[in-house]
Amino acid sequence: MIGDLRQWFDPERAERVGEPPDYRFSLANERTFLAWIRTGLALIAGGLACAQFLPPLPIAHLREGIAVALLVLGGLVALRAVDHWARTERAMRLKQDLPRSRFPAVLAIVVAAGAVILVITVLSRAFG
Repeated sequence: MIGDLRQWFDPERAERVGEPPDYRFSLANERTFLAWIRTGLALIAGGLACAQFLPPLPIAHLREGIAVALLVLGGLVALRAVDHWARTERAMRLKQDLPRSRFPAVLAIVVAAGAVILVITVLSRAFG
């Protein structure tokens, strides 16, 4: 999942590969990266909010589990964002197909599953 870490922190290394792409594509790649970073930050904020403001739930430590899951997921999204940005930039410079990723689908499934768990918990608390 995570490629060569040097490509993340050494922009000159990326500039030595291939030829510069149209700047509009590089800027679009950067905007996509920033959107993923915002998603990661939102997940981290949600994790902190759960830890601080969610009342204790009927299942022991469910609140803490939700908070930790959101925090970890936010960190993974941030790491995946920078890796995808670097791989996409490299592919554009080498005139290769853009890298494909299952990560958005996996993230959507995980978030949806978490929502289902929370709905069940809320309903069990309301009617239980």
